[in-house]
Amino acid sequence: MKLSARADKLRPSATLAITAKAKALKAEGIDIVGFGAGEPDFDTPENIKEEAVRAIKEGFTKYTAVGGIDELKNAIIHRLKEDYGLKYEKSEITVSCGAKHTLYNLSQVLFEEEDEVIIPSPYWVSYPEQITLAGGTPIIIETEEENGFKIDLDKLKKLLTPKTKALILNYPSNPTGATYGEDELREIANVAMNSGLLIISDEIYDKILYDGLTHTPVATLGEDVKKSTILVNGVSKSYSMTGWRIGFAAGDKGIIGAMNNLQGQSTSNPVSISQKAAIEAFQGPQDEVKRMSKEFERRKNYIVKRLNEIPDFRCFNPQGAFYAFPNISKFFGRKYNGKEIRNSLDFTEFLLEEAKVAVVPGAEFGSDNHIRISYATSMEEIKKGVDRIEKAVEKLK
Repeated sequence: MKLSARADKLRPSATLAITAKAKALKAEGIDIVGFGAGEPDFDTPENIKEEAVRAIKEGFTKYTAVGGIDELKNAIIHRLKEDYGLKYEKSEITVSCGAKHTLYNLSQVLFEEEDEVIIPSPYWVSYPEQITLAGGTPIIIETEEENGFKIDLDKLKKLLTPKTKALILNYPSNPTGATYGEDELREIANVAMNSGLLIISDEIYDKILYDGLTHTPVATLGEDVKKSTILVNGVSKSYSMTGWRIGFAAGDKGIIGAMNNLQGQSTSNPVSISQKAAIEAFQGPQDEVKRMSKEFERRKNYIVKRLNEIPDFRCFNPQGAFYAFPNISKFFGRKYNGKEIRNSLDFTEFLLEEAKVAVVPGAEFGSDNHIRISYATSMEEIKKGVDRIEKAVEKLK
C-alpha cells in the first residue's frame, strides 16, 4: 500500500523515540539514566486527582462540547486574568488534547501552500513538522548561544517576504531554556505588527522560571498585539499533567472557531474527566506549582555547574523550562573504539552505549552542536547521570 506524500514527509518524534528506547533497555534490566523525557517527574497534585475521581463517580464520562466545557474555559479565563491581566471571552478560548494538539490544529487551519512561517532555532521538534504537514514552509531563523539563544531583529527582518504569514515564539524555550523580557518582546512584536504577521506564542513553560524572573505574555503588550497573537498553553508542564492531555489556545475568535470545526471532525472533545481536573488546576491552590518550580531551579543549578566543570562541555544557563542544552561540538572528531564522533547523534549514541545515559541529539532541535538533557528527574538520577557522562567522555581521544 502506497502511503500519502504527507506521510512520507513525517519523521518520528526524536524525544519520544529516545524515551521509548531508554524504557526498552530498562525493561531488559539495563540501568539507564533517562534524560530524554520532556515531562515533570512529580506526581499530579492530589487536589487535581481528587477532582478527576469525583468526575468519574458523578458520571461525567460522556461527550462534551468540542472545544471544552464552559466551566473550563472560565477557569482558563480566570487564570490568564489573575496571572497576567489578560481578558478573553469564552468564544476566544478552545481546549484541545494537549498543547501539541492545539498547535497542530492551528497549523491546519492557518497554513497552506506557499505560506511561510518563521521558527527560531533551536526549536521544539514538532513545529517544522506540523507546518510542513499543513502544506506551509518552515523558515528557520538561527539564534546564537552567545546572544542567549534570542532572535536577532536584523536577521528576522531579512527573512520577511510577502509569503511570511506567522512567527512562532516559544519561551521559556524547549530546548534551550531561554526566555524574553518585556522590552525584548516589544521589539519582536513591533516587527511582527509592522509586517502583518500572526504571532503563535507557545508559553507552556510560563510557570517554570528561575533567578527571580517573571513571565510576560506577548499578548499583554497592547490590544493590537493581542489581536494578532494566539496564546498556547496547557496543564502538562506547570501542573505535572502530561498524560491528562489538556491544552488550550486563546485568541481571535475566527481562528478559534475554525479550530473547533477541525477538532469536531477529528478528535471531538478533550477527555471529559481531564477537563474537570484541569478546572481544579487553574482555579485551585497554586502552591504545588511554585514548589515544583523551586525544585527544578535547584536541579538546574546543580546540573549546569557540573556540566560546565566537565572539560570541553559548555552549558548555557537556562532561565526556565527544565532542560540543559550543552554544546558538545569540541568532541567532534574524537574517537572511541575506532568510531568517530561526527555529530550530536553520534555523541548521543556514544552516551547511551558507553555511559548508559539517554539524551536527545541537538540536531533534532535544529542545532547539531548540542544535546538536550532533561533534568525533570530526581537529584539522585541527575548526579548518577552526570557522573557517568563525565567518566565516559574521558575515553574520547
